[in-house]
Amino acid sequence: MSVNTGRMWKWLPVAVGVNVLLGVPGVVPVWLLWYYASNGPLASMGWTSREPTENDGLFFWLVAAVVVNAVFLLVWWFANRPVRRRMALDPLVYWPAGALIALVPTFILMLVL
Repeated sequence: MSVNTGRMWKWLPVAVGVNVLLGVPGVVPVWLLWYYASNGPLASMGWTSREPTENDGLFFWLVAAVVVNAVFLLVWWFANRPVRRRMALDPLVYWPAGALIALVPTFILMLVL
C-alpha cells in the first residue's frame, strides 16, 4: 500500500507560511498572557515581581487577554482549516505542528530581546 505524499509536499510551504505569518501578530496574545500571569498568579507565588505602576487591577488585563486570544485563535483556526483539508497529514499531527510553527516569531523575538 502506497501513500500519496504529493499533496503533502505541495501544501507544506503554504501551511508553514500561513502559520509563520499569523505568528507575527500572534506575539501580542502571548505577551498579554505573560503580562497577566507575571503580574497576577506568578507574582502571588513569588516567582516574579509585580509591575510597580500597575495599580488599576488585573481584571482589565484578564478581559483583554481573553478577548484578544479568542479572536486570534479564531483567525488562526479559520486560516488553517482550508490548508489542513488539503494536506495529507493526520489532524493530530497538523494542529500541534501548526501551533508550534505559529509560535516561532515569538521565540525569535524572545531570543533577540
